[in-house]
Amino acid sequence: MVKLHLRRCGRKQLYRIVAIDVRSRREGRDLRKAGFYDPIKNQTYLNVPAIFYFLEKGAQPTGTVQDILKTAGVFPEKELRFNQTQFT
Repeated sequence: MVKLHLRRCGRKQLYRIVAIDVRSRREGRDLRKAGFYDPIKNQTYLNVPAIFYFLEKGAQPTGTVQDILKTAGVFPEKELRFNQTQFT
């Protein structure tokens, strides 16, 4: 399974949004970079076609990436319910 999650990069608090296989390490080789997130400056860059591609193929975003996508307005709120009912 593929997940969209944050990978820390650099000494500062900068994060890349990457698509990565679940079986690989947390900081292992990614399939593709799909954007970055800077919480200090509150900046976000999203490669929306890459994100849509992986979501259509069945990738699951982590909770933090899901929140970033919501605040960026990529999806309406009701469409972005991937993992919420899976564990209840």
